[in-house]
Amino acid sequence: METFNRIAPDVSLGRFVKIFGFANLYGCTVGDESRIGCFVEIHNWKVIPIVVKRRATIGSGAVILGGVTIGAGAIVGAGAVVTKSVASRTVVAGNPARLLRTLGEGEAP
Repeated sequence: METFNRIAPDVSLGRFVKIFGFANLYGCTVGDESRIGCFVEIHNWKVIPIVVKRRATIGSGAVILGGVTIGAGAIVGAGAVVTKSVASRTVVAGNPARLLRTLGEGEAP
């Protein structure tokens, strides 16, 4: 079965990025080893690009808005609407996305 993703020409993908079906990516840079779930929308409606740093995970149904940076090893919960940048090694969820916790050194992102 074929997977349908819309990845615009202005998107830069790092090595070993996993994108699951029906994702729409526009105006962003996605770092190495990141994972993007089903039905994720990353839209750059501002002139400032969106950056998803290395080993970040974006849960299914999340929406990432323009000018946002998702830090290295951060986790965005399913269905979250991210309107502000997310620090590295943190977990956010909700609408709008809010900090749930910070990951410790021994915890895998």
